Amino acid sequence: MTDKSPATENPWQQLRQLTPARIALGRAGTSLPTAAQLDFQFAHAQARDAVHLPFEHTPLREALHDRQLPTLVLRSAAADRHTYLQRPDLGRRLHEDAARQLDDYTEKHGRGYDLAIVIADGLSSLAVQRHSLPFLDRLLEQVLEEGWSLAPIGIVEQGRVAVADEVGERLGAKMTVILIGERPGLSSPDSLGLYFTYAPRVGLNDAYRNCISNVRLEGLSYGMATFRLMYLMREACRRQLSGVDLKDEAQVPTLEGGGPGNFLLPPLHD
Repeated sequence: MTDKSPATENPWQQLRQLTPARIALGRAGTSLPTAAQLDFQFAHAQARDAVHLPFEHTPLREALHDRQLPTLVLRSAAADRHTYLQRPDLGRRLHEDAARQLDDYTEKHGRGYDLAIVIADGLSSLAVQRHSLPFLDRLLEQVLEEGWSLAPIGIVEQGRVAVADEVGERLGAKMTVILIGERPGLSSPDSLGLYFTYAPRVGLNDAYRNCISNVRLEGLSYGMATFRLMYLMREACRRQLSGVDLKDEAQVPTLEGGGPGNFLLPPLHD
């Protein structure tokens, strides 16, 4: 009788300490070991649940109210989650009632803002519930320092990225940023995406947007995401464009000197 496991370990096993990617899983005969197979099934279930988790926006709205930030709760033209998943085009446009709600707001309060922020469930409301508030706390500090006027924050149910274009256009915003749950991966069911557009209007495609993805504790930090987004917004205001013509060339501050630098490159020495 032997206690030796039937699984054959992969010689790259130590690399798993550096990444959540499914590498060096080993094998049992010609199959995956049981533990790796069960872990895969668990991750798949988490990703599926994240897609179908209802968007409970009341706590988010109340938290924004406590921060004295006005909100508008809107919904896309997708009537329910099933329709949303089957018809991406409907998630890109506002429901006619939501569009009328925005028009009524601008008729009463006027239009024309520097920045409109939209929060949408996307394909992972879990990501929005976990990461939108702590990210916004950092972003809004910088926005206020810049002196930019801020539109009411739009909270959109069953929303896709392009729905922010219509929100921004109806509010007369110079720029829009949408915080949206990204498509869950097998190691990241709660990844938040940021999509930025200058001069938003209905009908724009992705070439007119800049994307910052994987905002979460295990991915891109809130502070770094804010740093990169603020760079893009400042450059967009200066050059009056966004998308493929606007590259993220932000110099990342280094820990050693506190000055600008690129963390991908080794430091230069005289």
